[in-house]
Amino acid sequence: MRRFSFRPALTLRGRKFKGPRGWAGKPLHPPLTDIPVAAYILGATFDVIALVGRDNEWSRDFFRAGTFVFVGGAVVSVFAALTGFWDWWKSSEKGTQARRTINAHASAMILVTVLALTDIGLRLADYDRTYPSTGIWVLSVIVAMLVSIGSVYGGAMVYEYGFNVETAGDHPVWHQSETDVFPGQH
Repeated sequence: MRRFSFRPALTLRGRKFKGPRGWAGKPLHPPLTDIPVAAYILGATFDVIALVGRDNEWSRDFFRAGTFVFVGGAVVSVFAALTGFWDWWKSSEKGTQARRTINAHASAMILVTVLALTDIGLRLADYDRTYPSTGIWVLSVIVAMLVSIGSVYGGAMVYEYGFNVETAGDHPVWHQSETDVFPGQH
């Protein structure tokens, strides 16, 4: 009995291209969100470490690392926001619980982005510091908490509502077989 199946999950052939939304079964928005979520949580963690160790030489390294990951998270969040907007526009209907949940998710993430950009501005203005100011570390912790809450709404869309998930119910992949099934095959 074969133990692994790699190619079907990696192939785009047989999947319908949906523009900025990605491909059927391979949407672009969810994987793009992982980087800003991780970056903002790591940035806040680095700030707390830098603050706790503010009397040590390595504190500056943690503060700067927090700055770098915040900037990286902000850059990728632009693409996450664009693909998320496209999903909202093309894949949800007004008046549905799904649309309301998307609106809650988007509102939280827009607030996160505004606060993250503010945080980055403050960091760059105080880049020579050896540890974050009170305003910076408080703001970065708030950003980390809000991005966690916003990601719960995004996760609910996928894992609870099946939003943009291309599943086939009783699909052949769930039956014992030595043959892999590729996208578009029946």
